[in-house]
Amino acid sequence: MNIKRAKEEIKDTIEAYLLKDENGEYVIPSIRQRPVLLIGPPGVGKTQIMEQISRECRIGLISYTITHHTRQSAVGLPFIEKKTYGDREYAVTEYTMSEIVASIYDRMEETGLKEGILFIDEINCVSETLAPTMLQFLQCKTFGSHKIPEGWIIAAAGNPPEYNKSVREFDVVTLDRIKRIDVEPDLGVWKEYAYAENIHPAIISYLNIKGQNFCRIETTVDGKLFATPRGWEDLSQLILVYESLDKRADRDVISQYIQHPGIAKDFANYLELYYKYQNEYQVDEILQGVIREALCDRVARAPFDERLSVTGLILSRLTEGFKKLWHKNAFMELLMEQLKRYRQEMAGRAETSAIQDTSQAPAMVLASLAQELEKECLHRKKSGLSGRREDRLWLSVRITLEEYAQQMRKEAVEEREQAWEWVRTKFMEHSDCYEAMKEDCGSRLEHAFDFMEAAFGNGQEMVIFVTELNTSEACVRFLDEYECERYYQYNKELLFDEQEQAIRRKL
Repeated sequence: MNIKRAKEEIKDTIEAYLLKDENGEYVIPSIRQRPVLLIGPPGVGKTQIMEQISRECRIGLISYTITHHTRQSAVGLPFIEKKTYGDREYAVTEYTMSEIVASIYDRMEETGLKEGILFIDEINCVSETLAPTMLQFLQCKTFGSHKIPEGWIIAAAGNPPEYNKSVREFDVVTLDRIKRIDVEPDLGVWKEYAYAENIHPAIISYLNIKGQNFCRIETTVDGKLFATPRGWEDLSQLILVYESLDKRADRDVISQYIQHPGIAKDFANYLELYYKYQNEYQVDEILQGVIREALCDRVARAPFDERLSVTGLILSRLTEGFKKLWHKNAFMELLMEQLKRYRQEMAGRAETSAIQDTSQAPAMVLASLAQELEKECLHRKKSGLSGRREDRLWLSVRITLEEYAQQMRKEAVEEREQAWEWVRTKFMEHSDCYEAMKEDCGSRLEHAFDFMEAAFGNGQEMVIFVTELNTSEACVRFLDEYECERYYQYNKELLFDEQEQAIRRKL
């Protein structure tokens, strides 16, 4: 299955394992909660989805790469304990608590999260001395003599033997005690992730053309040659930063991430052309409604790679706008939530006369809300329940509240009702800005369709354009609110064509 389906399967498993009965006991007892084992090629996102799952399920996460551990760090160190059996005293070997098990208890105390995931990466690549410990861990959920706490679900990941010569095969006894999920690379699913995570549009556009290079691992006389999803993502981050520094990633730089000389060379050539098309086609002008007939004729006669690159440039610019709108909406929702708390707090203080000097009351309440938001954000971050996107969102709202408090002091906003009208007016400014952004996004989308129709008509490029709009979550969210007749028209025709082709294949 693909990584998206694997993620949903693991979330369903966690929901089932953590379900409790009326007595507060787990419906599926710990002994029957099979560890989840993800097996798949390197770089497909096995480790990354565990972080996403822990945040979305609101549970803790402890992650270890077991190849970095020795038997002592995994099992614990031995020490001699005196015990009496019958009338005789014996020296008995005991073990200190494993570092891994101890880290679970530490996380529970630090975050207050009593349930979570213990994730062990590269579990089938352990040393010979540690292999029996890993088998015991999967079968009995213990490290040495110490059990994994109840409520903590075991998940592990590994590569198939064809990708790693250090892999040890599990025996049937072990396999019969785990929940195995085999993961395969899927470009379509990865593109959904790529649009959400700002993967460089040149990489998305290139892989639309050369999908066979998305995940390739070959064994040759010169060793392993490979390109993986992780390599493309890391390369994307570097290219984006290079662009901000006015630098270019050449073939030598690309080959440091895409360790397949043929693919690295091919993408390096494509990236140069991509920058060329970016300068020549002036996509921002197209989206503003400046559509030149000569330019449409040129792109219509261009090679397929060039036509697809231009389509990709238009999609990337549209997606940037849709994502900014999405982030603005998320900002407004969180800000509104804080302003509601502000109004409740002000009403409560007025009733109890908690503030005798009301001259600074509104500003003080806003400032205290900003401090509480900061504490909550730090707790979420420490608990692993928020990612960088959420952290930035919370930071922007906190800064906004602090700015409101400073402005209130300067403008001497003192009365409760006056203060509420003041913050409501400020919020409406954000709302007006959101509506203007939404209108601009809609206008840019209409101009994009104008250009696509003028240049390509109902050709393959239009099919790809509409398909990619459906792939980006930000685009889909925007189109749920904005009625674009041509999108629905082409989408309907696209779905009809797909159904017709499916029927023909069956026949």
